[in-house]
Amino acid sequence: MSTSHHPEVDGFKADLADNEGYRYTTNAPLSSQLANRRCTDAVLAMADFRGKRVIDVGCGDGTYTIELLALAAPASVHGTDVFPQAIVAARAKLTDPRVTFAVGSATDLPYADNTFDIALVRGVLHHMPKAPDALREALRVAPTVVVLEPNGYNPGLKLFERFHPYHRAHGEMSYPPRTLDRWISEAGGAVQRRTWAGLVPMFCPDRAAMALKRIEPAFENVPLLRVVGCAVYVFAAGREGADSVDPTSADGHGGPTRSRPRARNLPRARLGDAFSRFRAG
Repeated sequence: MSTSHHPEVDGFKADLADNEGYRYTTNAPLSSQLANRRCTDAVLAMADFRGKRVIDVGCGDGTYTIELLALAAPASVHGTDVFPQAIVAARAKLTDPRVTFAVGSATDLPYADNTFDIALVRGVLHHMPKAPDALREALRVAPTVVVLEPNGYNPGLKLFERFHPYHRAHGEMSYPPRTLDRWISEAGGAVQRRTWAGLVPMFCPDRAAMALKRIEPAFENVPLLRVVGCAVYVFAAGREGADSVDPTSADGHGGPTRSRPRARNLPRARLGDAFSRFRAG
């Protein structure tokens, strides 16, 4: 993705200049801390990263990249981002040689096929007008892709994107989960695991954040509520017919299993589709 002619560029540049990192990761408010923690837990539940070569596509200021190394024990993590200023900020955080960073476009990754075991695409696609190309590239450089995106079924989120100054300045445009699933299929992959998670917005008053966090677990356990009300949609996908990482594999260590054409949590996806059709009607 070119850094020109996109509304989010100035917003992210301002974050890096004024805050030495993105507002939701560096000097972040309580709401961002709570939301990020839940997102991280959801990502780690999607695949076993231990001993794997991971690429963090759209790594931003490197916060999540370095966190992944600390929490998931991969062999290495390589972060790429289209913004040079973000890579400068990420490299300033480096303390471990197993983490590296480079400037690169998510839609044109400069790596050979299968360079990595897992591609992590966390909170990137909703800033991109060519999101399908990024998913296609992720599936090219790694047989397994883990994606976390704002839940495009959430009507409250759509209001935030339209009216909240931060969301407007950063050009956010969340996609419906069924659209993300379709793009994976068109890229030659299949969603294998999925969930909806989180209730705390990235930016809200502390009291509201704490209140929402208290009811978050119960909210996530109600099928229809989590599909239309949770903050993020998270899934793991693999290439059709290729081996992919599954944390519930029979060997108990998250080893390779054959990718499956159907997601194991498919009924929840159907609920989302039903809700989408209801809104359209």
